[in-house]
Amino acid sequence: MKIAIVCYPTFGGSGVVATELGIELTKRNHEVHFITYSQPVRLALLNKNIHYHEVVVPEYPLFHYQPYELALSSKIVDTVKEYGIDLLHVHYAIPHAFAGYMAKQMLAEQGISLPMVTTLHGTDITLVGNHPFYKTAVSFSINQSDYVTSVSADLKKSTYELFDTTKEIHVIPNFIEDKNITHVQCKRNLFAEDGERIVTHVSNFRKVKRILDVVKVFDGIQKEMPAKLMMVGDGPERLGAEELVKELGIENKVIFFGNSSEIDSILKYSDLFLLPSETESFGLAALEAMANKVPVISSNTGGLPEVNVQGVSGFMDNIGDINGMVQHAIEILKDDDTLQEFKEQAYTHSKNFSVDRIVPLYEAIYNKALKNTLV
Repeated sequence: MKIAIVCYPTFGGSGVVATELGIELTKRNHEVHFITYSQPVRLALLNKNIHYHEVVVPEYPLFHYQPYELALSSKIVDTVKEYGIDLLHVHYAIPHAFAGYMAKQMLAEQGISLPMVTTLHGTDITLVGNHPFYKTAVSFSINQSDYVTSVSADLKKSTYELFDTTKEIHVIPNFIEDKNITHVQCKRNLFAEDGERIVTHVSNFRKVKRILDVVKVFDGIQKEMPAKLMMVGDGPERLGAEELVKELGIENKVIFFGNSSEIDSILKYSDLFLLPSETESFGLAALEAMANKVPVISSNTGGLPEVNVQGVSGFMDNIGDINGMVQHAIEILKDDDTLQEFKEQAYTHSKNFSVDRIVPLYEAIYNKALKNTLV
């Protein structure tokens, strides 16, 4: 099958999932064409089954904002015609599903049928899409998709509550590769002394991630035991976090890495992952931590309860409950035996989201979409 994937090429969860999905599909003998404005960050190597097509938006003084949707829909049409694409899979309702619909219409004028699968990831629904300016377009895009998937049951519920759609939404959770967990004590010693626990947070440092809560929870942990905090990522809340670290006098216990392509390497020598977000449609960062044998302390919002099992892979607390998160973190980190038990439980639970279980669910949707188009 020849599949075109449209996604954001950034470090965010939707871009990561879309890229990893495309890579896994090529291992199953599909031909995958990524269509986006820059090469996805996780797409390190191209091969005969992986192709990247750049969407170029020409500068034109008439437009205050450059019309990306028009350039994208035109690029989809050109790619479909040149490479004989069988199916389009767009990640994010807007602008991608909207551009996909325009491409479908242009192709239909030329006698070409192109089934479109839309995957909802969260921000496109709960934050951006629910804005009055976009709500009508998002509802339209969902309804015009041949098949719609969401990454969690909670996101599916939110979509039905927020938008005028009766379209069936199929829940297909995010997936993770089985990590090759190796002993990394030598690297660990570069960041922490013997006996120190390593606590980690990975995100895009947006307000919704509650970055200051990460620092506050860690401050509570380090008051009870020797610990270091690894902050991986970058974004608008980083400066505030750095200032809070200085106010608390813990500069020598916190490392800000910025954006990194070595997330797995950092997670492998971590003891605990913090994700106190305001909302998470799924919680891919938490799942990646678990796959690296790192238990998780998270909020209990959105799709996180579908990922983080209370008392098994970690603990969940109410949004903003710093004291609760500190106490649960200490419960995990208090001794080596308890920590090791949680590490193993987190890793075992992550296997429920293995690539071998999840990717076939997408393939089944693709086959249904193709079959319906041919009828």
